[in-house]
Amino acid sequence: MATKKFLELKEFNDQELANELKETEKQYLKLSFDHSVKGIDNPILLRDMRRDIARINTEIRRREINNMSEQEIASRSSLRSRRRKR
Repeated sequence: MATKKFLELKEFNDQELANELKETEKQYLKLSFDHSVKGIDNPILLRDMRRDIARINTEIRRREINNMSEQEIASRSSLRSRRRKR
């Protein structure tokens, strides 16, 4: 089931997505620093922010793969198959 954040991210354009990633990472670093220095009331916020960053990165990568040509996708598939053999 898609989360509300995931559905919201699908509506962003590429520039908004990059800005959202930068802003979320900045907030995460600040919150992480605050937690290290004095502690925060709800440390679960750190986990949620990490997951939001992962969601944003996943959406960016999904869009990159959708914009690849068939030749790039075939090349990617051969790379993936070689990694599995190791």
